[in-house]
Order: sequence, then C-alpha cells, then structure tokens
Amino acid sequence: MDQTVTEEKPKSGVDMQSTPVTLFTGQWADLPFEQVAQLAAQWGYDGLEIAASGDHLDLQRADEDERYVQSRLDILDRHGLRCFAISNHLTGQAVCDSPIDFRHEAILRAYTWGDGDPEGVRVRAAQDMQRAARVARKLGVDTVVGFTGSSIWPYVAMFPPVPPEVIDAGYEDFARRWNPILDVFDSEGVRFAHEVHPGEIAYDYWTSVRALEAIRHRTAFGFNWDPSHMMWQGIDPVSFIWDFRDRIYHVDCKDTRLLKANGRGGALGSHLPWGDPRRSWNFVSTGRGDVPWEDSFRALSAIGYAGPISVEWEDAGMDRLHGAAEAVTFVRSLLWKKPQSAFDSAFSHQ
Repeated sequence: MDQTVTEEKPKSGVDMQSTPVTLFTGQWADLPFEQVAQLAAQWGYDGLEIAASGDHLDLQRADEDERYVQSRLDILDRHGLRCFAISNHLTGQAVCDSPIDFRHEAILRAYTWGDGDPEGVRVRAAQDMQRAARVARKLGVDTVVGFTGSSIWPYVAMFPPVPPEVIDAGYEDFARRWNPILDVFDSEGVRFAHEVHPGEIAYDYWTSVRALEAIRHRTAFGFNWDPSHMMWQGIDPVSFIWDFRDRIYHVDCKDTRLLKANGRGGALGSHLPWGDPRRSWNFVSTGRGDVPWEDSFRALSAIGYAGPISVEWEDAGMDRLHGAAEAVTFVRSLLWKKPQSAFDSAFSHQ
C-alpha cells in the first residue's frame, strides 16, 4: 500500500449528524423511478444513490439529452430529495470479466451487450463507464459507485495450479482497461468508488492493495465501503476503513448474518439459494446482522468521511417495504452529534 496512507495523521473527525442518508435504488429497479423517490421521501431518506437500471437512469439517454437529465432532477425535486451518487455496478462487471456469458446478457443494457461478442462487450462496457462519469457531472454529483469485473476471479481457488504470471496479467488487464476510464473521471472531476466484493479485481484487503498498485494509486479510484461482503470472508470492516482512510469515497450499508451453528456450510455459500437456512451466512436488512455498525460509524467519523450513508437493502426473509423503512431509522440512530470538547475536560475545573 502507498506509504502515505499508513503515515497519514488521523483527522479530527466529522460530526455525522448532518450526514445525508440515501437509498440505493438497484434493488428497486422493477419499480418506476418516480415511485421509488416517493417511497424514499415518505420513509425519511435525504436522497438517492441512483442505479443505472430500469427506468431510473439510462446513461446513454442522459449523455445525449439534457432534457432527460433534467427529468431525473425534477423527480427528485418533487419529492424533496437529492442525488448524492450514481451506480453503474452492472456495466462495470463486464469491463474485465472473463468469461462473458449468459449472466452478463441478463444484467446489461442492450446497447452494451450488442451482439454478445466478449471483447466487444468489454469495450462497450468501458465506454459506458466513461459515460457514467459524464452523466454524474451533469447530475451534479462527484461519485460513481460500481464494480470492475475480473479476468482472474475464476482462479480464486488456485487449483488446478495457477502460475503467478497469470495473476500478474490479471492486474495488468485491469489497469489497461480502467486507466482510460479513469482518465475521463479525472477530466470530469468525478471519482470511482469500487465496491470491494468477491468476483471483482479487489475483493479483500490484499487485493485492494494490489489493485491500487496496478493503477499507481491514482486518486480517481477509491472504494465503496460495503461491510456485508467483508463479513462472510472474515475481513474486519472497521480495520478496512482505517487502512484505506484516504480511499473511502462512498458508503453502502448492507448487513450480513453469520450462521455457523450447524458447522456444515462453507463460506462460499454451498450453491444454496439466498435465505436458505443451510447457508453459513445470509444478507439481511441493515441493523439485523453481525456488522459492527457503531464501531464502523465511529471509524468513519474519525477518518473525516463526509459523504452519504446509502442503505442497500437485501434480505431474502423480509419484505423490502418494511426493511427500507426500518433501516433509515437504524442508520440515523448512529449519526449522533460530536461533543464540543473532550469528555474529561471537566476534571480540570476545580
């Protein structure tokens, strides 16, 4: 890791009480954008992390038609909301992935999938990520959240044996494909917040270090802190905040419940469906799992994180209307006002 990260002096902290709480719309793409905005406002959210999915945000239209961009802003304004970030997770997945197959066809827009030729898909996905930076600037936001994909994820088990040069080539492929994307982010004054997630070029601490090294630590690339994917891998999400304190560009709140009582299910999920009690872990609504939320929010305040806290709702055992409404209340309970003086300063007065 860049030595400037480990030698940096801690910041004085941020008063989290004014932190905006947003709803990530990716899990709501089956509903019209206007309806999602109405629900979010009703529940008390400050804004949205708008996913480039469904009718929520068509990046191609937004890149070409200012009236379409304004229509998104008008919907937000009608409901007293703001856009604090946009998401292009699904397209980002196709930038580096190998193989490109039926899974990608199911999640990509037709203009990105095209004829399905794998390299053509990767090129068009990279173009759409560049487009996301331009659209973010038009919407007045400075963060795009998403995935990178990975050509070496299929080798994660390292068997049959994988030579080191194959892994090296995977990081070189990432840098080759993402540096031109990040050039556009730089020109637009926008940052990319990569979600550290299995299946991506950076999915834990060490792969995050290596991803930064591959792109020479350029500042356009940082991380979306989502602890749910760290929990089941055995990664401490609080330490991750501190270790990458100059790269935490966005926060998604999703929770994970660890279910180890039966001693049978492995960390990889056993090819069992979401919510199956035989799994060793499941995603659950924010505040219902094992993420150390209070410690995490204290760490975010300590590093000076001043961006939005975005609720990403996923829970196979709970209705989303209940979960999203409950989650915003839970998150706000952790956004307390910082003290104006040290707690022990009173002892100095006789």
